[in-house]
Formats: sequence, C-alpha cells, structure tokens
Amino acid sequence: MRVLYVDDDRVNSLLFAELCRIAGDVAVESAGSAEEALELLAVHPVDLLVLDLHLPDADGMALLPRLRERAGRALPAYLCSADDPTLLEDRARAAGFEACWSKPLDVPQVLAALRLHAGRAGA
Repeated sequence: MRVLYVDDDRVNSLLFAELCRIAGDVAVESAGSAEEALELLAVHPVDLLVLDLHLPDADGMALLPRLRERAGRALPAYLCSADDPTLLEDRARAAGFEACWSKPLDVPQVLAALRLHAGRAGA
C-alpha cells in the first residue's frame, strides 16, 4: 500500500514514515505543502491520504477534494492536527475524512488504521 502524508513539519513526516515501516508493506510519499502533494499524486498513485490541517498554502480539509479529483477516485483519508480533535472530528467526517488524528499521533491507533487499509489495498 502507498500512503501520501502531507505535513510541513519534517520531523512529523519522518515519524510517520517510521510508523509506515513498522506497519509493514506500507510505502509513504511525503509532501510539505498542498502544491507538492498535488504534484506527487500526479506521478505516484496512492491508496491512502493523511493530511495535516494547517499547511502553509492550504487547509487540509480544503485540500482533500482536490487530491481526490487528481487521483480520480475517493481515496480514504485521515486528518491530522495538534488542534483539539473533539472540536474537529465532526467537521473532518463531514469533509470526507475517516477520522481526525491528534498530534502527537497515537501509535497503536495509526498502526491499526494503516494495517486495515493495507489489507484492503491488497485485496
């Protein structure tokens, strides 16, 4: 399975890449901005999106439909934010996200989601 992780914090991107390595059979492409994510998606098809809410050039919720349009399908997606997830969860789900993950990421929660989607992508 291939994941596109979009976050302007390089440390967060490295930590997420390590989670993908631990999950097994999960490759990750990282982008630091909405524009970079759109460019990457044009050349690297993915199975799952993980988007930061606050990007330097876009809001993660506004970016989701643009990425899905570029991909040509409704990719599953998770929103990440250091903001209070209880305040974002309903908005995130209404925008089409599976869930909103709080930063710092809950490792067991993220690993479970990655493994679930990896199983679906392999099916």
